[in-house]
Amino acid sequence: MTDGPRVSAAALDLADGETYASGGGVFVTASVVKVDILTALLLTARDAGRELTAAERAHAEAMIVRSDNDAANARLGLTRTVADARWGLTRTTAADRVRLLRQVLAPGDARAYVRELMERVVPEQAWGVPALADPGTRWAVKNGWLPRDATGLWVVNSTGCVTVGGRVYMVAVLSDGNASMAEGVARVEEAARDAVRRCGGAAAPTRAAPAARMPAAGAVAAAPLKGAGNCATSHALPAPANAAPPPPHGGAD
Repeated sequence: MTDGPRVSAAALDLADGETYASGGGVFVTASVVKVDILTALLLTARDAGRELTAAERAHAEAMIVRSDNDAANARLGLTRTVADARWGLTRTTAADRVRLLRQVLAPGDARAYVRELMERVVPEQAWGVPALADPGTRWAVKNGWLPRDATGLWVVNSTGCVTVGGRVYMVAVLSDGNASMAEGVARVEEAARDAVRRCGGAAAPTRAAPAARMPAAGAVAAAPLKGAGNCATSHALPAPANAAPPPPHGGAD
């Protein structure tokens, strides 16, 4: 039995370091964990003093731009594994997702590659955080969604960077227990708008604008992201209110 849908959101205003978090709790990542996988790959390559191979770049593009599960499994060396999202059952919090975004979307050659892929997400997956974007502005996103075998309920998550009311925010929203993916997307977008409003007071639009795609790689917004290196001096995101494992529909099937 479940207690109904859950949602948790966190936001960081890059201009002044203000943060907001709501909901708390631990959630499964679904495909948003692919940003972690790519980050680990980049760190491994950097430590070895090498660039990514052509094969590694092909896998990275597939798993971030198109959210290809097989590409993520291939990167992990799971050549005989049929994509069943087992790695997507990694547990996380909305606050931790924002902490990761702050690292991977900050200036830096390797991190620019992560931004480039998140800026190129295919239009049909440009929901969630991009729904908040000011018209014509740039955004970066990685979403995740997963129907649970045991319950039929959906995990729906969205993480990314977006300009709202002329200010740049990093936003993460995690949810589970949704009756459908569409219900989850609507819940996530509502929670993202509320988090941004409470974080910095910016009013987000009520409809997504997929046309507001980022045309090229680079920082989400040049001026604020140049200051992202100072994020360490901003207010720390609060620790999750509940570190216990998620309810049954958020655990392994």
